[in-house]
Amino acid sequence: MNTDAIPFNKPFRAPGELDNLGEVLASSHVHGDGRFTNAATAKLKQITQAPHALLTTSCTHALELGGLLLELQPGDEVILPSFTFPSPASSVALRGATCVFVDIDDSTGNIDPAAVAEAITEKTKAVVVMHYGGVAADMGPLLDLAAEHCFAIVEDNAHGLGGSWQGRPLGTIGTIGALSFHDTKNVHAGEGGALLLSDDILMMRAEIMREKGTDRARFLRGEVDKYGWQDIGSSYLPSELNAAVLDAQLASFDVIQAGRHRVWDSYARELPEWAQRNSVRQMSVPADREHTAHLFYLRMPTEETRDSFIGHMRQRGIATPFHYVPLGTSPAGSKMGRTPKPCVRSAEFSETVVRLPIWPAMTDDHIARVLDGVTAFVA
Repeated sequence: MNTDAIPFNKPFRAPGELDNLGEVLASSHVHGDGRFTNAATAKLKQITQAPHALLTTSCTHALELGGLLLELQPGDEVILPSFTFPSPASSVALRGATCVFVDIDDSTGNIDPAAVAEAITEKTKAVVVMHYGGVAADMGPLLDLAAEHCFAIVEDNAHGLGGSWQGRPLGTIGTIGALSFHDTKNVHAGEGGALLLSDDILMMRAEIMREKGTDRARFLRGEVDKYGWQDIGSSYLPSELNAAVLDAQLASFDVIQAGRHRVWDSYARELPEWAQRNSVRQMSVPADREHTAHLFYLRMPTEETRDSFIGHMRQRGIATPFHYVPLGTSPAGSKMGRTPKPCVRSAEFSETVVRLPIWPAMTDDHIARVLDGVTAFVA
């Protein structure tokens, strides 16, 4: 029996990465906004159909840049799902605004539009939507609420590059989209991110804020004869080394996605009978959404069952981690936000979710071992 460990994730190695890195190191341009930044940005815009894209050092920084663009300030409120990563909440708290945590849709792990509607006040400046696992949130009601109450929608699309809702690419539906290229993501640069925008005016300001508050980008394009400090900002620009890796990764986007969907589809095809027999809820995707095969998760009957399952799989050398701890009940969330109603579904989701290994280079043997391990467990 093969007992080699199967990790939860294994970063993809794209052809051309080393050649790209060698070209950067052999050049005199290692800082950002060089040839590979431009090339990667062009590929990203083609994949997302976004009018504007700016590479950043992380998705966290893209979200922070979004907070600057929206001019969040003390007295403003931003509604977020309690079940999500801390970065979007931190981007709100950094501006002095208040995080308002609401519950999720139990069927997808995404923010519940009905919970959003109940939490809106005259102070609501934005709503953060996180497309969990690369499956789109229910955007129709959220867009209606945004139009009615005049707030911005920020898409935390860390999981969703290449996904869509009713044919619209994720990250381009709201006011601002943020992407992650951390090495746990489908496409990665070790660390990295991007900001997606449709509004020309926001893009002009974002470009300045991203480059320490200067109009250096305009200077490099020959639009001004010198550059200087124009606005608030920070250093959100990745180096050409990160961009070189990202460019190679994006060139292999279709290969990466095909590999991940092969694994995801195998799990979805082989596990329903076991799941029904053990009262386990299997990840599903609504018909109007294209997912990204970023995650494949299971919902176990109880937290105790979930922990037993993780231990069972660990004994077989297979990593199956749980995921987020709800933000609304976290120490920082309690200090920098409020939770109008208990987020019961978020707590239940967090306590029962477990994720199966998924990465493009998984072999048929890897997949078979995971399936054998799962189906050998009795809840």
